[in-house]
Amino acid sequence: MLHNTPCKDLAIFGEHRAIAEALFPQGESPGDILPGDLPETDFAATAGFAGALGIGAEYQQLLEVTKNTVKMKEFLGHFQNNLDLLIQKTWVEKADEERKERLQDDVPPLITFIMQENFPQALEAFGAILEELAYLFFGTQSTKDDFTEYTFRIDTQMGLFWWYGSQLGKLKKTSGGRKENDKFLWAVLLIGICYLTNF
Repeated sequence: MLHNTPCKDLAIFGEHRAIAEALFPQGESPGDILPGDLPETDFAATAGFAGALGIGAEYQQLLEVTKNTVKMKEFLGHFQNNLDLLIQKTWVEKADEERKERLQDDVPPLITFIMQENFPQALEAFGAILEELAYLFFGTQSTKDDFTEYTFRIDTQMGLFWWYGSQLGKLKKTSGGRKENDKFLWAVLLIGICYLTNF
């Protein structure tokens, strides 16, 4: 499980702290972001975070694309292909080969949730995929409390991405019943999809 790591505990965030906290507000105690706590619907927070990950231009273009279009289906196809390649290229012990296969099987349901615009389910499925992907990339290091700090030492953008993955669980109580919340959940989800498509 990717551990929730508050920004205030990571001096390593430096110039990215404000961008990170704008997307995932950090309270006194870790918890869920409730619908009333969501950032403004102008999506400046998501755009800023995508920019910090180096995917700002593509992210802005895709945010405007309707989900059930040829362009979006093509993009999601690229995402799935790239994710499959990432999974296949990870070296794991023989005992973990089955994890790779299960992870590949988890991707089509995620795509289905996105096409159905079921963003709460899609976000939950994506969070689970990231947990498994982190394990395949980093082994048991991904289950340690200092995992985000560890990835920051490797690369700043990579650390920011894995921190993002650790924060997705905070959105679990966010209701998908309000359209503006669905739009925000899609905006947050699209950050991770764009990043992995270009990884």
